[in-house]
Amino acid sequence: MKSAFRSAICATLTFSLRSLNPTHHRSSLILLPRNVAGFPGKPSPFTSMATGESGSVAPPSPTVHTLEKQFEEFRHQLDDSGSLRERIRSVALEIESVTRLMQSSLLLIHQSRPIPEVLEKAKGQIVVLRELFSKLAEIIPECPGQYYRYHGDWRTETQTVVSLLAFMHWLETESLLLHAEAEEKLGHVSGYVLISRFCSDAGICFMSNDLPRYVVNQVTAGDYDCPRKVLKFLTDLHSAFRMLNLRNDFLRKKFDGMKYDLRKVEEVHYDVKIRGLATNGNSKGEQGD
Repeated sequence: MKSAFRSAICATLTFSLRSLNPTHHRSSLILLPRNVAGFPGKPSPFTSMATGESGSVAPPSPTVHTLEKQFEEFRHQLDDSGSLRERIRSVALEIESVTRLMQSSLLLIHQSRPIPEVLEKAKGQIVVLRELFSKLAEIIPECPGQYYRYHGDWRTETQTVVSLLAFMHWLETESLLLHAEAEEKLGHVSGYVLISRFCSDAGICFMSNDLPRYVVNQVTAGDYDCPRKVLKFLTDLHSAFRMLNLRNDFLRKKFDGMKYDLRKVEEVHYDVKIRGLATNGNSKGEQGD
């Protein structure tokens, strides 16, 4: 029993010593994969696909140089386009920042502030807009023939500018801002490129969104003739837009929004008349209109 126990202990110690010495009989642990140079009958999978049967490197295809040259030109065009688009968007972001300042200034008109006082602060930003549109007009000629490729990068901001200018113009004159007048306010900077007819029309549609709130606040302040004036203006504007053959596009959706603005003003005007708040002079003015 003792001798068998001692033999088992010796065998365990010997196995442990071998496992602690990884270098022992290392050469016997190396296993060569199949299909290597040691097996001459089969080709090696590690051989490059570009090598032929003789082991020499095959010459590149003639079309490789043509493809590389073509895609190199594509890469340069994409880099130039991305750089130009970033410059346009940088100016557009500045225009958007200025329009937010103008909108915050015009919000005071709903608090029955004097119109000249409110417009004076908003008009101070027109000079900044003129400089920004002038900067944008210097960038656009760098992409001749690709106007609509980059038009979407400043279109929304331009529509907002036209909307604010139209609202300010109506507060001063109670008339519609024309396309040429919008160009004049922004300094005649490449008007055909920057302030297109589409931007002007969409901006006018945006302007109608501010009128229902303006009418309600004016009636609250005691100006019961304001609904009649706004109603006449929106009715004429809506009739003019109906002459256009608008399809299911962006401008059509904004035109549909104008119809709801017109309906809101009609409801306020109806409430004023049904309560007898409109004076006789205003009623005569309506008949004359």
